[in-house]
Amino acid sequence: MATHDGSSGDGFVPFFRRYAQTWVHAVAAAGMTAFGTLTIVHRGFAVLALAAYVLPPIVLYLRQRSTDRAESDATADSAEPVAAGDGSTDAATAPLERPADETRPESERAGGWDLVDVPTEATLRDVCVTAAGAVHAVGEDGLVLAGTAPDGADREWSITLEDGPAAAGEDLHGVDATADGEAVWVAGDSGTVGRLEAATGRHTDHTAPAGITDNWLGVAVGGSAGDETVLLINGSGAVLRGRYRDGDLSWADPVTPGGGSSLSGVALADASVGYCCDTNDTVFETTDGGDSFSRVGLGDASGTLENLATLGRGDCFVSADDGVVHRYDGATWTPERVGEEAICGIARREGETIACDADGAIHERTAVAGWTRADTVAPEPLLAVSVDGDGHRAVAVGESGTVVERW
Repeated sequence: MATHDGSSGDGFVPFFRRYAQTWVHAVAAAGMTAFGTLTIVHRGFAVLALAAYVLPPIVLYLRQRSTDRAESDATADSAEPVAAGDGSTDAATAPLERPADETRPESERAGGWDLVDVPTEATLRDVCVTAAGAVHAVGEDGLVLAGTAPDGADREWSITLEDGPAAAGEDLHGVDATADGEAVWVAGDSGTVGRLEAATGRHTDHTAPAGITDNWLGVAVGGSAGDETVLLINGSGAVLRGRYRDGDLSWADPVTPGGGSSLSGVALADASVGYCCDTNDTVFETTDGGDSFSRVGLGDASGTLENLATLGRGDCFVSADDGVVHRYDGATWTPERVGEEAICGIARREGETIACDADGAIHERTAVAGWTRADTVAPEPLLAVSVDGDGHRAVAVGESGTVVERW
């Protein structure tokens, strides 16, 4: 889980970072040095030195932007038109406007993402797809949105809570479920914490755990319902560990893995193993359910860490706001360029990783192939994504009530 409020910059700075690592930059720098040396012969060579260094990245950047626009136009032109209410068509949004109950062959459904109509326009900051295939999303003003487990073409979405577990209307930033999907935890501003029973929708307010009213930026849950480990993270770099046993909830003293840097993501693979990351390019691992943490990286990321996902010890994917995902295999970190925008959300299952970005794009990676961008692009920034263990259902959420689903 992680949060991200808005899209990233105009794209030139990330482009120049990559350009500075290419042979073209090396040649341009050499040309500038050579012409600069010739200024002892004539000062006019200073102009050539400046041009040799400045013009190549500008030309390459403008050519890239032109190519991107052409590809975008081609994609829009090839999309099947969808009739709007007034009889007009909008090819650019056609792939997002298929009704949820549209009948298509199963082979066509596989891998397809569609925009889902949900009963809210509030920004949704985190999402969790449970083992049973049900979905829970949280966001502004304490909203908790639920999508039932799919049954044929029926996928009903409804509002479970309008103003949070404490009825205080505090923004929620994190949601996670137990391994069996029977219990769901939510967390947010002013110490807001709540537990929901998935089957009945009944909720219990646990706001201000251990007397702490900080803004919780994320929550991770390990174990099955009734035997739950809960981790909460905040902007002061603290992790608060809770243990829920047959209705009894206890909280340990908070720990600060990174000495105070704001934590941006937390995930548990089970009741013992998990990871968290901070805005100081550091990733921490726990093998005792959050009692203690050890630093395992990263240290040299060019972007700020946004979110992470894990399947177990020695398995961690961390996303950053420069469009890069860093992959950990238990010994080394490998950066992978995914896109140009901030990778706000990331999710893992066996054989697949899914990421979403601030430009509304979905990126998918299999165990045997690199990252590919899905055809569907949401109309708003996407902030979080989740997938069930079998890959039967994946959901991404974002600003203005945006929900994109794959089934």
